[in-house]
Amino acid sequence: METWERPYTPGAGRWLVIGWEAFALALLAWSSIETFGLGWHGVRLVTCALAVIWVIGAYRILQMGAYVSPEGLRIHGLLRSRTIPWDEIAHVRLHEVSHRIGPWRIPSGLTVLIERRDGSTVDTELWAQGVDFHSRPKVFRAVYRELRERHRAALNA
Repeated sequence: METWERPYTPGAGRWLVIGWEAFALALLAWSSIETFGLGWHGVRLVTCALAVIWVIGAYRILQMGAYVSPEGLRIHGLLRSRTIPWDEIAHVRLHEVSHRIGPWRIPSGLTVLIERRDGSTVDTELWAQGVDFHSRPKVFRAVYRELRERHRAALNA
């Protein structure tokens, strides 16, 4: 049986995101009910549908991140998860992300990037400025080192 572990504790900012999403979905429900003049059954349908979406989204937000096992690296994203065996990974490296708006380049910080042996890259959910590491840069660096060490150990085994 495979055992996957997240090599860090999630940041408290995840709860802020989940709370914000609850507020946004409640506002969407209220505005939909008011705009369309929904009756009792419509109110229940909209409320239940958005509650289910919120519960599933909150669960996925809590599960997001990078998980390791002796077999490989598993990356849980908001919409999908992928598992990459260690022997398919060429490098685990830091990547400086930036976004362009017109002629301006806006730096967004460091992320952990996985380079596969086939030349493709895989983004992780590990971002130095994200909800898990924003106020914990030492934890971000420790997780990066942990992933590199696990990769190196798996290749040498």
